[in-house]
Amino acid sequence: MSMHSPRISRRTMLAGAAALGLTGGLAACGGSDDSDDSGKNDGDTTEPVKLTYWSWAPNMEKVAAIWNKKNPNVTVTVSKQAGGGEIVAKLITAKKAGNAPDLIQAEYQSLPTLVSNDVLADIAKYADDAKSEFAEGLWGMVTLGTDAVYAIPQDSGPLMFYYREDLFKQHGLSVPKTWTEFAETARAARKALPDAYLTTFSANDPGLFAGLAQQAGAKWWTVDGGGQWTVGIDDAATRQVTEFWGGLVQEGVIDNQPMYTPAWNNALNKGTHIGWVSAVWAPGVLVSAAPDTKGKWRMAPLPQWRAGDDVTGSWGGSSTAVSTDSEHAEAAARFARWINTDPEALAALVKQVAIYPAATKGQSGSILTTPEFFPNQPDFYDTAADIAATTAPAAWGPNVTIAYTTFNDAFGKATKAKKEAQFLTALTDMQSKTFSDMKKQGFKVTEA
Repeated sequence: MSMHSPRISRRTMLAGAAALGLTGGLAACGGSDDSDDSGKNDGDTTEPVKLTYWSWAPNMEKVAAIWNKKNPNVTVTVSKQAGGGEIVAKLITAKKAGNAPDLIQAEYQSLPTLVSNDVLADIAKYADDAKSEFAEGLWGMVTLGTDAVYAIPQDSGPLMFYYREDLFKQHGLSVPKTWTEFAETARAARKALPDAYLTTFSANDPGLFAGLAQQAGAKWWTVDGGGQWTVGIDDAATRQVTEFWGGLVQEGVIDNQPMYTPAWNNALNKGTHIGWVSAVWAPGVLVSAAPDTKGKWRMAPLPQWRAGDDVTGSWGGSSTAVSTDSEHAEAAARFARWINTDPEALAALVKQVAIYPAATKGQSGSILTTPEFFPNQPDFYDTAADIAATTAPAAWGPNVTIAYTTFNDAFGKATKAKKEAQFLTALTDMQSKTFSDMKKQGFKVTEA
C-alpha cells in the first residue's frame, strides 16, 4: 500500500457487504474521522481503570506487571489466547457482541481484516508521534499506508541468510550478495556436496514467500481513497521471485522438502542443508532443530535483486492495538506505546517473551545479547539492526488467509512436480482465488 495514500473515513470503509463473511463492514484501509469512538473517556485515569489485553505470547503478564506497578490507576490484565486465525475470529465475534478486549496482540497481516471488521481503533491522536521509534517499513504496516494508526509495532522478523560457515569455508563456497550469486552458490554446493543442498523451497511457509516478494517490491493488495481495492499478487515482482525459486527446484540444485519436519531438522543438523533463508528469530529454531551445529552457522544480509541494493522483507511479527470497544482508549494507547518503546518494557519483552523488538532502540545496546547458538558472531544483533532498518513496507489485505491457504495447496503441488511453469500457474491461482473471494464478499475490487 502506498505510504502516501489519502485518508479514508471509517464510514466509507465500513459501507458495503460483509467482509470475509464475518461482519457487516466492507474492508478498506484508512482513518476514522466520522463515527470514531476511539476517544471514549479520554484521559480518565484519575479513577481506577482496568484494561484487558488479549495475547498469545508466553509471559506477557510478567511485562504487564511492570506497568501495573508503575501505574496503579491503570491495571492491565493479560488474557492468554491462541494465536493465528483463531484469535482473529474470536476478536470479530467479540466485537459483534460489543465486548472486545481493550488491548489486542495482532499480527501485521491480520490488521486489515481487523480494521475492516471495525475491531481496531485509530489511535493516531495518542500515538502518531511514536513513528520515529520504528523503521519506516514497520510503521507502514500499522498505518496501512494512511494517516491513521491502528497499532504500535511490537516485534519484527526481518529476513536474512543463514549459512554453515564451516562448510562454506571448507568447500570454497561464496556467501551470495545477490540472488544471481545465490543460484551460483546453490549449483556449486551441489557439486561440492552431492548429498546436500544449499537450502529448500518450502511450500508450507507462505509467510516466507510473502516476505521474499515484499523484498522484490511486490504490493499484493492496495487500496485507494474511495475504498477501491486492487489485488496484485501475480505482479512482476512476485513472478520474478516465483520463477527464480521454481527454476532452482526444477534444476534440482535446491531441495523441495517442507520446513519444520523431522526430515528438515535432520538435514540442518547433519549438514545436508547448509543454508537457510529465514528471519532474525532463526537462532531459536536452530537450537532445537540442529543442536549439533552450535557455533557453525553465520548470518548475512539477504541477497539482493540488484547489486548495491539494500532492502529486506519480513517474516512474522506482531503489534499492540486498541479495540473500538475500549472505554479507555487513551489509557490503552499509552500502555501500547509503553510496552513497545519504553527501555524497561523492551528489555522485559526480550527476556520474558523472547521477541526481537520492533523499536529501533530495542535492537541495540544491552537489551540484546549475542545468541548463545552463534558464539562465533558477536556482532549478530548489530548486523540484524542494520538489516531491520531496511525492511520494505508490506501491503496486506483483508483476506490474507485465502491467499495463504491457496499458496499451501497450489505451490505444494508445484513443488512436488518440480516444474517452474507449474510454480507460475500456482501464483496465478493465488491471484485468482484471492480476487474472487474479495469480489464474492462484496468488496470493490479490481486486478492489477
